[in-house]
Amino acid sequence: MENTKSLRNWLSAMELSHPLVIAGPCSAETEEQVLKIAHQLKQTDATVLRAGIWKPRTRPGNFEGVGALGLKWLQKAKQETGLITATEVANANHVDLALKHDVDILWVGARTTVSPFIVQEIADALKGTDKIVLVKNPVNPDLALWLGAVERFYASDVKKLGVIHRGFSTYEKTRYRNNPEWQIPIDLQNKFPDLPLILDPSHIAGRRDIIFELCQTALDLNYDGLMVETHYDPDNAWSDAAQQITPATLDKMTVDLRIRKQEGDAVEFNNKLATLRTQIDVIDRQLIDSLGNRMRIADKIGLLKKKNNVAILQTKRWNEILGKMILEGEENNLSEEFILKIYKAIHQESINHQKKVINE
Repeated sequence: MENTKSLRNWLSAMELSHPLVIAGPCSAETEEQVLKIAHQLKQTDATVLRAGIWKPRTRPGNFEGVGALGLKWLQKAKQETGLITATEVANANHVDLALKHDVDILWVGARTTVSPFIVQEIADALKGTDKIVLVKNPVNPDLALWLGAVERFYASDVKKLGVIHRGFSTYEKTRYRNNPEWQIPIDLQNKFPDLPLILDPSHIAGRRDIIFELCQTALDLNYDGLMVETHYDPDNAWSDAAQQITPATLDKMTVDLRIRKQEGDAVEFNNKLATLRTQIDVIDRQLIDSLGNRMRIADKIGLLKKKNNVAILQTKRWNEILGKMILEGEENNLSEEFILKIYKAIHQESINHQKKVINE
């Protein structure tokens, strides 16, 4: 995928001593606000100034961006600070306006990625561009939809292509605004190893107190950069106030983050790593075998229920299992959220097995 290599080459050419840092307000609010934040970010590790110009909101009535006027503010901030600029585009008209105002990085938002029709419209508008294009994951945890969007830009000969991981919506209540679902971007990287991957911790967290830990996890997984929403007065931001941090906090955070070795050259390190990975492989096989055995027992239970005309779902029994597993999970340093997710999936598979037996 030559497009992805071009962007990685661009990142290498910048000779940064740290991962790429994209920062700036969720929304461009006023010219004064954009310029003030830009000058404060100039004193940090941030290389790119981001700001939302058009803000597609979940529900109408909320602030939906200043529109094209904000592009002039980004342009002025770029002239005064030398920072690269970035904004979200959601249609061909946005692309045309952003290009006319020399925006360097255009990203496609999560709500846009879900629609192949709109993605194709934007890809056609950007055909052959040398601008950087970053594709956020779709709102729902759908790897194929994300890959499809990337492939549309690749087919349009976008020269510098990357992706942004901003988490996924879920109806379940969790500690995140959008669940990270780390395995999905990992699967994306396995398919396109040269595709630069950037974390958007602000949208995953939905609150500023867990942004640091998300960034550290991303660096541990060898992400190429971070996109962090920053504002000099976060509590009074016009949109997504709870998830924004100050440039000063960003500066401290980037100093405190640990950048681990991607691969070790030492023989001892490689041997230890190979041993530990082998141990994980063994345990994974054991897990699959144990789950297979559990479902075979579920089949027998289904047969017994069929003979005695008993309903599949036994709520009291299910609640007992769940309570017991949560306690045992705590003893093994496993979060309640993790145990609930795992055992709900196991329970659903068990019900499916019993349904199949009863309906035969």
